[in-house]
Amino acid sequence: MPINTFDLRLDTLRLAYSEGQLTPRELIRSLRDRAEALNPDFNLFIHLLSPAELEPYLDALDGKRPADLPLFGIPFAIKDNIDLAGVPTTAACPAFAYTPNRSATLVEQLIALGAIPLGKTNLDQFATGLNGTRSPYGECRNSVHPDYPSGGSSAGSSLAVALGVASFTLGTDTAGSGRVPAALNNLVGLKPSKGLLSTAGVVPACRTLDCVTYFTATAQEASQLLALTAKVDPRDQYSRKNPLWNDSSAFGAVTSFRFGVPAQPEFLGCPESPGLFDKTIADLQAMGGEPVEIDFAPFVEAAKLLYEGPWVAERYSVAGELIERQPEAVLPVIRAVLEQAPGTTAVQAFRAQYRLQELKVMCDAIMASVDCVLTPAFPRPVTLEELHAEPVKRNADLGYYTNFMNMLDFAAVAVPAGFMSNSLPWGVTLFGRVFTDQYLLSLAAGLQRQHGLPLVGRTRLSAPPPQQPARSDRARLVVCGAHLEGLPLNWQLQQRGGRLVEATRSAPDYRLYALAGGPPYRPGMLRVAEDGAAIDVEVWELPSSELGSFLTGIPAPLGLGKVQLEDGRWETGFICDPYGLAGAEDITGFGGWRAYLASKSQQPPLPITA
Repeated sequence: MPINTFDLRLDTLRLAYSEGQLTPRELIRSLRDRAEALNPDFNLFIHLLSPAELEPYLDALDGKRPADLPLFGIPFAIKDNIDLAGVPTTAACPAFAYTPNRSATLVEQLIALGAIPLGKTNLDQFATGLNGTRSPYGECRNSVHPDYPSGGSSAGSSLAVALGVASFTLGTDTAGSGRVPAALNNLVGLKPSKGLLSTAGVVPACRTLDCVTYFTATAQEASQLLALTAKVDPRDQYSRKNPLWNDSSAFGAVTSFRFGVPAQPEFLGCPESPGLFDKTIADLQAMGGEPVEIDFAPFVEAAKLLYEGPWVAERYSVAGELIERQPEAVLPVIRAVLEQAPGTTAVQAFRAQYRLQELKVMCDAIMASVDCVLTPAFPRPVTLEELHAEPVKRNADLGYYTNFMNMLDFAAVAVPAGFMSNSLPWGVTLFGRVFTDQYLLSLAAGLQRQHGLPLVGRTRLSAPPPQQPARSDRARLVVCGAHLEGLPLNWQLQQRGGRLVEATRSAPDYRLYALAGGPPYRPGMLRVAEDGAAIDVEVWELPSSELGSFLTGIPAPLGLGKVQLEDGRWETGFICDPYGLAGAEDITGFGGWRAYLASKSQQPPLPITA
């Protein structure tokens, strides 16, 4: 049975603190008692901070107000392969444990923002597993249905949010550990682009692939946390700068988009998952999405490479010395996976990397044709009994739709998408190109509003949709003249990877002119206060990184500004400075550039493809 919990969403707690309804000490004391009571049944914490250990974090908030700190008094928990100063980091292996003097960079950031750590959560040993049963500190069962696992490896982290102990938690994700447990526990699981959140102070699984993840009740909360903490970290050599198109202002409403779906989705015989997946496709269509079937084979092949050759060897580089010195200290199922590594040769490693690069080229080409891809979070859930009987095979089943993500350098968000007939939560994954995290979270938030499912503790989402449009790594551009499809300058868009989104009309507030001088028949569109008309235009999309080079090539008096479309949207598009209208011919009555060209009985030149 689902457990009715207190509403710990970020905005709810901020309001309660601001209005004096609650203090951090009161809340943390209550949550610690709750965690202590739940731990014997769920094994979610390896180390729950004592009242004395919590006191310095609470003391640091004395004299401060909620307005002073974005995460004032917000409780969070930390997967126990991420360092918290003064508390042992075990990676679920007592023989490996050490006590760090400094917290992980991300933990330091969160504490500086006012958040309060409650403790270190349980995990599959060395973050090797997707089920939550591979820990000497006890199995983590599902928060809703006792016959199923919590999912892993970030098992305890997902439970801490799902059971109402923390507002958010930190997990890690190398092969799906931040997404599978989210889907199994009715949570949002953000696996950000690699390098976006610092991994300094994290015990590596595969250091070249590892990501720190957020578990939250809503996509909007994950968006807020990501915006606060996506910083370049000198301590982390794999840290990467977050592009401006992926900052906090990129989270917003999405009204039209193309999403890929596997042409032949795999459900491993599950009778309910196909219907739940179809329902999610319909929900996205209701939001303005257009489904596009894609070939999923190269993604699946990339996933299979993760547990072959170089990437198993990379895992072995962390735990291998302990296995060689003290093999009994490592769980047999983990040992069986990692002991394959010493036989891997450099030749095999390079061949695997070459094949991965070939697959990435294929997958990137598919991703260029859509705004994101939708998959189930897992083909079907597996029971604890099945995991005990076939631990490796059933664990692999859970990773079918997750293992390729970091190998191919994509961003991903797991989103709740329904419940099975036995009340077990079921979820989907939205994934996209690197650094489209906020755009994916925008879609996830829209999906949460669309399907209206209950959140943690049966609370329902009531937040209104954002007013501003979401942004991604693609910029939309409104064209009205020679850049229209098939016309002489359209090659400038195509050469930059442009894609036609739609043919539409402007708002009825513009006049169109054929400008004098320069190239023949050059149009200029001007917004006017009265006597305007709707003008035929096209909306194109091109990579944001290409927009600057396009802008510098635009001759005066034309430029880029904001153009309003007939549905009220404002998009970047061609505009004309009024001074350029000297000697121009007003052609508004034709309704568009193509109609004007036809009136001149001049066939447009063939498109230039160079």
